[in-house]
Amino acid sequence: MTEHKHPKHSEHESTVSAAQVWDEKYRSRAKIWSGEPNPQLMAEAAHLPPGTALDLGCGEGADAIWLASRGWKVTAVDVSAVALERAEAHAQERGHSGNITWVRQDLATWVPGELFDLVTAQFLHSTVMPWQQALQLAAAAVRTGGTLLIVGHHPAGLPPWGQHHDHAAERFYTAEQLAGELGIEAPQWRLDVVDTRHRSATGPDGEAAALTDAVLRATRLAAH
Repeated sequence: MTEHKHPKHSEHESTVSAAQVWDEKYRSRAKIWSGEPNPQLMAEAAHLPPGTALDLGCGEGADAIWLASRGWKVTAVDVSAVALERAEAHAQERGHSGNITWVRQDLATWVPGELFDLVTAQFLHSTVMPWQQALQLAAAAVRTGGTLLIVGHHPAGLPPWGQHHDHAAERFYTAEQLAGELGIEAPQWRLDVVDTRHRSATGPDGEAAALTDAVLRATRLAAH
C-alpha cells in the first residue's frame, strides 16, 4: 500500500510561501501520491451515510474522489494550485468532478464558511504551523451530528523518507493527544475511535516501511 501523506507547509516557508513550496514539490514529479484513497479513511468512512464533506489537504485528490464516488458532496482544500489541477483532472477522468469543489487556500489563514457532515484531515502535518491550529479548524467545521476524522503519523512509527524525524515530538501526535489538545470530549463530542494502527507502506521511491497511524473519529453531539 502506498503512503499518501498530505502535508501543507515546508521548511522553507519562512522565506517562500507555502503555495510556492508545494507547487514546486508537485512539479518535481508527474505523480506524488499513489492515486489510491488513504486506508484509514476507507475504514472509517465507508459506513457513513453520504452528505457534505470537507477534505483538508487534499493533494492530488484521491480521498475526495473516493468520497464523491460514494455520493458525498466534497469541498477539497489544498494550498497547491498544481496539486488541485491534477486532482480536478483525475476527478474528471473518473466522472466525479461534478461532486467536488476544489478550493486553493492556506489553512494558516483560511476559515470555512459552512459546517459539514464529515471533516477529514489525513496526514496534515506542518513544519511551521502548530498541528493544533489546522486540526482545531477541522473540528470547528463539523456540524452537529457530523463526523470528525483525523489520521496522522504516530511519533513511534514515522516513515523513513523525508524530514519527518526532525522535531517529531512537536509535529506528530497520538490519538489520545489529539483528543486532549482539541477538546474532543463530552458533552460536545462522542469519541468513536481513539486508536493506534500499524500498516505497511511504500514510499515515493519504492521504499518499504512499517508505519504507525494515530486515528481519531468522533461525532459532534452539541452545537458549537
